[in-house]
Amino acid sequence: MTTMTTTTTLELSPSPDSWVAVCEEARLIPGRGVAALLPDGRQAAVFRDRSGRTYAIDNRDPFTGAQVLSRGLLGSAGGRAFVASPLLKQRFDLETGRCLDDDEVAVAVYPVRSI
Repeated sequence: MTTMTTTTTLELSPSPDSWVAVCEEARLIPGRGVAALLPDGRQAAVFRDRSGRTYAIDNRDPFTGAQVLSRGLLGSAGGRAFVASPLLKQRFDLETGRCLDDDEVAVAVYPVRSI
């Protein structure tokens, strides 16, 4: 007897009307991020929080220029999920990309879906 297993793929949308496969959703570890290379050379930081919700933001830390946000620490403030940069510790809202420590700075946010 053959047992069929189905896998769910996580995709993100780097631009309107396009979706890019990132990885099997089961490979995301809650509380940790992964970096994904986009077709145009940019990088996205993809996260699953401990409640199972997934997020994707730009991986580039705007304060240092380093591609490190996927290595940041997840947390929450006022019920909002954020990632803190591993370098200078600025926090970025995972839903809006807004820097919680500097209102004039933000990173791109990408829609995500499971298929």
